[in-house]
Amino acid sequence: MARMMLEASEGAAASGGAERAEGVLADTVVAAASAVDTAFDPVAYINTPRWQHSVLGLERVEELLDRLGRPQDRLRFIHVAGTNGKGSISAYLATSLEEAGYTVGLFTSPYIRCFEERIRVNGQNIQPNELLRATYAVRNAAEAMEAQGLGHPTEFELMLAVALVHFVARGCELVVLEVGLGGRLDATNVISAPEVAVIARIGLDHTDLLGTTQTEIAEEKAGIIKAGTTVVSWPQDPEAQAIINARCEEQGCPLRIPDFAVLTIQPLECERSGEELQCYRRFSYQDTPYRTTLLGWYQPFNAVVALEALEVLRQKGWSIPVAAVQAGLEKTRWPGRFELVDSTPVTLFDGGHNPQGAAALVESLEELSQCLEQHGIPGGRHGSRERILVFGVLADKDWRTMVSLLAPPFQRVICFTPPNPRALAAESLAQGFQEECEAAGLDLLIECAASEEEALLRAWQQAGEEGLVVLAGSLYSLGVGYEVHKKYRSL
Repeated sequence: MARMMLEASEGAAASGGAERAEGVLADTVVAAASAVDTAFDPVAYINTPRWQHSVLGLERVEELLDRLGRPQDRLRFIHVAGTNGKGSISAYLATSLEEAGYTVGLFTSPYIRCFEERIRVNGQNIQPNELLRATYAVRNAAEAMEAQGLGHPTEFELMLAVALVHFVARGCELVVLEVGLGGRLDATNVISAPEVAVIARIGLDHTDLLGTTQTEIAEEKAGIIKAGTTVVSWPQDPEAQAIINARCEEQGCPLRIPDFAVLTIQPLECERSGEELQCYRRFSYQDTPYRTTLLGWYQPFNAVVALEALEVLRQKGWSIPVAAVQAGLEKTRWPGRFELVDSTPVTLFDGGHNPQGAAALVESLEELSQCLEQHGIPGGRHGSRERILVFGVLADKDWRTMVSLLAPPFQRVICFTPPNPRALAAESLAQGFQEECEAAGLDLLIECAASEEEALLRAWQQAGEEGLVVLAGSLYSLGVGYEVHKKYRSL
């Protein structure tokens, strides 16, 4: 059983199931949408460089949403914060609720393959005509704010507003809302108390904005905890857990912490049929069996956090059959999280972009290699096949620690510069690998490529049919990776 850490002194408990979101957008929004200029480019507008920056605070987004008729007040939410795993947890939740028969919105960031994937309803990206109408309405409100000297909303604030307008228009019964940065001052925190507030595993990331200690970062994440909600948290390191406990007590919120002692995880299973390689993992929690195709060693733990959040919803009156959850977990797909994208050679894409993510990649890679070995499947086995890391990272990350973690399991690394203004130059990254190898006595071949495309093509050529290639270091690199894979490998 999950441990109930705190009792709620007050809180809103929904009974009798979820009420479907009623009504349409505010009259002003409908009027703006009906007069939409079809030549308007919503993606270009949201990506306008002058508001592509992070400015924490809720004043602008509050004003923007007020002008849009406060769509957030017409929706019910699961709010998900954390450093690592919040995207996977959000995906598990959304897919399971869809399987239970609900209309579910999902808001995530950043996008990997296409801009529209940040806003989904029942697994479907927002359609171009829907994006056009919602963004046009949001633009009108944002430009009116700017004209009145109130400042123009940021890219993330615009995107959130578009999502909320869309979710109301689609009649979403529940919205899984992933925090963008931090929590306390993140634009998503404009919502009132959610049905459930989820806090994934907390680690050190975005330290320039959120703080340099677990305690400081936990204080920001715990900012999503509001009176009237129930909180589900990954069992954090002691200093972070103390902050969450205190915030829950202060707000009178029950806190559920998964009991990983009753989580039983089976070894990774791999099977090959012709050119297809399929891998999955079975696990059970509280004696109920589940299966996931998300391969990271940590994914059953993320799934359990989602299971506890779903149990909270059940206790609040939502109908969520166990069979729906089992189907939802198995059907969940989340790109770029230790994802198997090819089998010849075995190719994995992983967007881990901090030391915690790098450590998880190494542990997951070791387990996958053992699984492939046991089943006689080629793929970077120790001492007999070449493992190649294709790596690019942002300069503001703790990349030197990542290098120290990632260098030992590979025989070769090909460095590239990610397509991002904050990117670390490939040459500087290669120098970091060289220094780590000299200090640790590692024998690692280190190369630089002029582009990510060149790096991947070179890695596939060098790996042959029986090696293993891992693209890692930044979520911003994965979109290019998928394009290169589609261009050269999906033939």
